[in-house]
This record gives sequence, structure tokens and C-alpha cells, in this order.
Amino acid sequence: MIHRRLEAQLAADLAAFPVVGLLGPRQVGKTTLALELAKEVGKPWLYLDLERDSDRAKLSEAEAYLERHRGSLVILDEVQRRAELFPLLRSLVDERIRAGERHGHFLVLGSASPELLRQSSESLAGRIAYRSLAPLTLDEVGDDALDTLWLRGGFPASFLARDDEASARWRGEFLSTYLERDLPQLGPSIPAEQMRRFWTMLAHGQGNVLNSARLAAGLGLSANTVRRYLDLLTGLYLVRQLPAWAGNSKKRLVKAPKVYVRDAGLAHRLAGVPDLETLLGHPLCGHSWEGFVLEQLLAQLSDDWSASYYRTSAQAEIDLVLEGPRRRVLALEIKRSSPGRPSKGFLLGCEEVGATERFVVIPAGERHPLGGETEAISVAEALSHLGR
Repeated sequence: MIHRRLEAQLAADLAAFPVVGLLGPRQVGKTTLALELAKEVGKPWLYLDLERDSDRAKLSEAEAYLERHRGSLVILDEVQRRAELFPLLRSLVDERIRAGERHGHFLVLGSASPELLRQSSESLAGRIAYRSLAPLTLDEVGDDALDTLWLRGGFPASFLARDDEASARWRGEFLSTYLERDLPQLGPSIPAEQMRRFWTMLAHGQGNVLNSARLAAGLGLSANTVRRYLDLLTGLYLVRQLPAWAGNSKKRLVKAPKVYVRDAGLAHRLAGVPDLETLLGHPLCGHSWEGFVLEQLLAQLSDDWSASYYRTSAQAEIDLVLEGPRRRVLALEIKRSSPGRPSKGFLLGCEEVGATERFVVIPAGERHPLGGETEAISVAEALSHLGR
């Protein structure tokens, strides 16, 4: 098992909250992590897969069944299949809190965001800590695996495949399963081929500013339908909408979000990129690298941070603006090639957002100054810097 950075945080959450929600896309490793945690909690535990008929049948009388296992940690996997359980969980948790049993009752795993999970009126607010598990990150697999992680993405089965061909085959099956089975369960009926075309267009436009009208015209859909598709994929942790910086400015700022397929390996499979040699010569290369590094960096951050990008109508741009505790503002440019001096547009943007730290993130190499108070920093060192 590859140890995940989230392990310690989840253990702390189980010791502090009655319910912990572990969310993330399918096949990202949620179940493996949950079962490893269960072995360490020091109390009986029970695992129910709500996609399995036999386990769903156990919850036909859910209150009686869950009360029978009071005192155990109950793991409910793929909880979006039974979102109507949330009001019952609230009632059970409140009763146990009154009895002095304050934490570690339920660990719920889901493949959808809290917003998509709220198909009932019960949010479990104040009783649940939500954490999201990202695909594997560089600090979890080691710096030597940088190019493999970029090409194959961070889904464990894809990253650990015996070769690139097997990895690509797994990602193809993953995409087909999502399109044909998983999406219809969570949203309105969407033709699988139409959604594949949409997802493929996003992959080819990795990191572009959202233009709903252009996407709609290419698909023969309305702009509202495009936004609905996009929000669904975002809620399933498959697509990221990076908002535009919204601080005070006298300049004309681009306001639409930038859109990324969150896992680089899925983006490469959708774009038909089979191996690293092809990727390095592909038009997608630079934007793919940007999206990959962005996801590595954002996976390090707590909820105390906000992320955005900065761009003006005159094309002054910062790839990633991170605003965090102690008034830290990081401005980051992400480059696959060796950088020269930072551009005038980047430096102007840094002044506008009030950057306290300025970096150009590169694949590898020693940290060094570039001028304009900007430093070049490797991906690995940037992750360490943010972790501190």
C-alpha cells in the first residue's frame, strides 16, 4: 500500500467528529484507506458497500441494524447511493452525543461532492468533517516517479500498471464505466457519447478559460446544458473550475474560470496521448503540465487557502494565485521548459495581487533567483514549501 498524506488527518477527524466523510472520484483509493484506518481505531468496525445488493439489504431496517452495531465504527461506501440515510445518521449521532459518545461513529465514503450528496435536506452540519482524497501525488510516490505520474495520472491502478499500454487500457475502461454507468446514476440522463465528446473537448482545451458558447456550438447543445455537464463533472471530482482572481482592481480582469481535467492521465487518454515521447511533442504538453502541477500543489493545501488565477484583458497573467494564512499570497507561474526572466505581465500581476512570494515552478533543479523578486523552484521543493 502507498501511504497517503491524508491518513493522519482522517485519524484525527475520527477522534474528534461523530461522522467523517471521505470523498473523491471512484478508484482513487478511498476504500483501501478507510479499511487501513479501521484497523487502527481500536474498536470494532463494520464495512458496508452500498453498491452491493446484499449490503443494501442489511439496511432495509437501517435504524435497527445500525443500532445493533452501536459502539463500532461503521463504514458506508458509495454513500451517494443512499443519501436518504443522512437524516437517520443525524438522529443516531445526536442521541449518542447526548449519551456522551461524541466521536468515531460513522465513516462515509462517496464519489460525489457534498453538494451532490445533499439529495436529502440533511447536511449533517456540525456533526461531520469532510475530506477529499485526490489521486496520488508526487510526495506520496517519490520524486523519481515524476514523469510516470504526469503521463499516467494518479489513480493507483493506472499509476501502478505494468506498462504504459496497460495503464492506458485501464484509463479507457475507467472512462467507459463512468460514462455508461456512474454518470446516469448521479445526474439526469445524458447520452454517453455526447458526454464523452464534451469531456474530450475539455481535455484538448486543458487550462483554457471557459467559453460555454464555443463548447455549446461544438456539441450542438445550449450553453446552459454545457454548464450543467461541467458542474456535474466538477461535483464528481473529475474536472476543476479554477476561479478568476476577484480582488479590487482598476484593470479589466477576465472573470470566467479556467477549466482542467483534474487527473492528467485521464486528460491524456481522452486526447489520445499514449506515451511520454508523444506527450512531449504534443500541442497539449504545456497545458497538461500546468494542470498536473496545479493539482499537485492544491492537494497540499488546507481549507484556510484559496486558489485562483489572474488574467487581464491585456494578457497580463499569473497561472496560480494562492492566498493563505498570515496574509501569505503566492504567485506561481508553471513552466515545463527552463524559464528566463519573468515576463512583464507576470510582474505586473504580482503587484496587483499583492504577492508576498513569487515562483516559477519547473520540473526539477535547484532553487535559484530569476529577477524581479522571483525564484525558480522545482515541483518537489514547491510541494515541500507549501507543506511547511
